[in-house]
Amino acid sequence: MHIDSPLFFVPPSAGAGGNSRSMINSMQNSRKVLILFATAALAACTTTSNPVTEAAAERPGEPPLPLITVPEGFQATVFAEGLGATRHIAVRDNGDVYVARQFRIERKMFGQEAAWGSLLALRDEDGDGVADVIEAFGPTDIGDEVRIHNGYLYFSSEQVVYRMALDDNLVPQTIAEPLAGGFPMTSSHGSKTLAFDNAGNFYVNSGTPVNNCESKSMSREAPGLDPCPYLERSAGVWAFKDDVLHQDQVRDGERYITGTRNIVAMAWNPWADKLYFVMHGRDAIGMLWPDFYTKQDNAELPAEEFHVAQAGDNFGWPYSYFDPRTNQRLQSPEYGGDGKTKAAGHYKDPLIGFPAHWAPNDLLFHSGNNWPAKYAQGAFIVFHGSWNRMPFEQDGYKLVFVPMKDGKVTGDWEVFIADFVGPAPVKSPAKAAYRPTGLAEGPDGAIYITEDKRGRIWKVSPR
Repeated sequence: MHIDSPLFFVPPSAGAGGNSRSMINSMQNSRKVLILFATAALAACTTTSNPVTEAAAERPGEPPLPLITVPEGFQATVFAEGLGATRHIAVRDNGDVYVARQFRIERKMFGQEAAWGSLLALRDEDGDGVADVIEAFGPTDIGDEVRIHNGYLYFSSEQVVYRMALDDNLVPQTIAEPLAGGFPMTSSHGSKTLAFDNAGNFYVNSGTPVNNCESKSMSREAPGLDPCPYLERSAGVWAFKDDVLHQDQVRDGERYITGTRNIVAMAWNPWADKLYFVMHGRDAIGMLWPDFYTKQDNAELPAEEFHVAQAGDNFGWPYSYFDPRTNQRLQSPEYGGDGKTKAAGHYKDPLIGFPAHWAPNDLLFHSGNNWPAKYAQGAFIVFHGSWNRMPFEQDGYKLVFVPMKDGKVTGDWEVFIADFVGPAPVKSPAKAAYRPTGLAEGPDGAIYITEDKRGRIWKVSPR
């Protein structure tokens, strides 16, 4: 499906450098548009589906796309390609695959083109590991998320979470229902990623639209706002009932945790019966505070934090950050830190502090079905790849595995797939071959991996 001249609605920013009043006004406006988003999405979720014409994976004049390398004993097939900005992914018990194709504006530094969003439904009819049927459906303001839970397909825009009842069709012939909305409108970090527990609740990320709550956005040595007003409606996870329609963040939601800048990788661990996530850390610590941090520090700080969460936990943003080199939580320079001072508050330390700026974008706890025993209950984390390690080479662009048992880390993490970036290092994400974004486990244990630069989906399984 190709759109030559898309029109875009670009939400106003809450204003990272503005005062709390402008932010509150923006938040109030977001509640007013909830009904508009719901109406638009319901109108878009018609019972007819549009076939997707596969875009050319190899664009004229470009070299062939590289293959990815999987560990010995595994195989990878290209399940589908040329699909656009494919983000999170879910697989039904019958093997049907659903993908969130993200609504986007153009961002040249990331190699990102403007495009409408949609949901995608894919089916492998002959069992060869390649999708034979691909159909687009649903609203055009889709964000990152799609999940399957209790017979429903859940998905989200940046302001509203919806569900559709699954039926016997590849594309459900049902109407999307709004479950939760009223979230702040932001110009960045708007992903409404989801997780579901076993007690009838679901959890929604509300990311903050700013870097580190500076009093003047991305300005050198600007002190932080204290208290940080964004913590009221953002920088946390909110809990809702998974079977109640028309819930509002303020009226019905319960703030489950706070102090998280933005969470795209989030999942409920069924063996621990707890929420886990990997957080995107702050940016530009060396650029904004050069008296305390070097260019190398700027590239290596702070950690991307892998956490287990319980109700009421505080993870420290914006007042602190975690240094993965020393395994210490330190005070943010916007709040009196100098690169050495330990954090003043009582904040949770991560299970693992992954390298800075890798951009964790999805988290999967594997059942172990049809895989070697070491992978049972372990965590796969996919990293989108950095953009802000300049002038050094970018990093991330990996799928890693963390061995776990009953929710506890049992060994060192390892790289499962290392070469999404391509055959050579890059200094710009626009030069990366792929930017991996989503993970899902199929009924046979196979892992599906999406990426949002070429719209390629891989299916990885043991030989």
